Amino acid sequence: MVAEKIISIDFLNPVDVYGVNNVLLDFLKKLFPKIKIVARGEIIKLNGEPDEIELFEEKFSLILKHVEKYGKITESNMLQLIEEGIHKTIYEKEDFHNHVLIHGKNGMLVKARTVNQFRMVESCANNDLIFAIGPAGCGKTYTAVALAVRALKNKEIKKIILTRPAVEAGENLGFLPGDMKEKLDPYLQPLYDALRDMIPPAKLKNYMEDGTIEIAPLAYMRGRTLDNAFAILDEAQNATENQLKMFLTRMGKSAKFFVTGDITQIDLPKSKSSGLILAIRILNDIKGIEIIYLNETDIVRHKLVSEIVKAYAKEHELNNYENLTNKSNQL
Repeated sequence: MVAEKIISIDFLNPVDVYGVNNVLLDFLKKLFPKIKIVARGEIIKLNGEPDEIELFEEKFSLILKHVEKYGKITESNMLQLIEEGIHKTIYEKEDFHNHVLIHGKNGMLVKARTVNQFRMVESCANNDLIFAIGPAGCGKTYTAVALAVRALKNKEIKKIILTRPAVEAGENLGFLPGDMKEKLDPYLQPLYDALRDMIPPAKLKNYMEDGTIEIAPLAYMRGRTLDNAFAILDEAQNATENQLKMFLTRMGKSAKFFVTGDITQIDLPKSKSSGLILAIRILNDIKGIEIIYLNETDIVRHKLVSEIVKAYAKEHELNNYENLTNKSNQL
């Protein structure tokens, strides 16, 4: 049964919704190919199946709220709102863009900048173990570190533990000079960078010296119990199954654990399986654990990074399809 629906946007400037030369309207049509969408000025006419029209209305209302609040919208914003429509309550909250996690150096305000980053913030309040899975530049590690620093400043925990596997990203770096700390620091530099944004240098130095903040390779976690701590395992896709199980079972009383990783950038030898892939498969239904997937719409680096991630993902899907086709032809 085909239904018809009329939507009026007379409270907004149509150009802000449709885009210059209807570029945003054309993008919206591609996202809802099962519906005929005709726009005439402030009136939008829909034709399609009732369920499809109902879904469109739900998502389109989020788009209109975004335009009404911020005066504009981009294709990335639109895609994000539609993909994360089930989390529309986040956009309805006044504190989504205004809620500051911490005040960083030189008065910098550190806060969640996308829906999925805000989901990480909300999840941290309700769960003790959070997995944040997503591509490079989506802010998963930075947001996790900000949450850890906030918890420390609020005296919710006594210690921050930042760790990652010491695995080279497809390169053989050879012998590194210096003591153990100097050998390991290059692997842990992204964590240092995040901390330097959020804590004054002198204070950070004190925290590092007295052990309030500890940055160490994953292998150093074995045999420990982390009580009253906020622990973050970064680059978890490069932890083996045994290593990741070891880390997760370090959780002590009043502890909060974050695991971040990108399952498209595994640098382990082919003979070893990523523990992150196994973990998100078998831990998905346990109460107190949440798995949050970030995507290219969350990327907050240079705008080209999002396009690069999408291009590689498309190529990866094409290669998988060709491999499956070749195997099928061989049978």
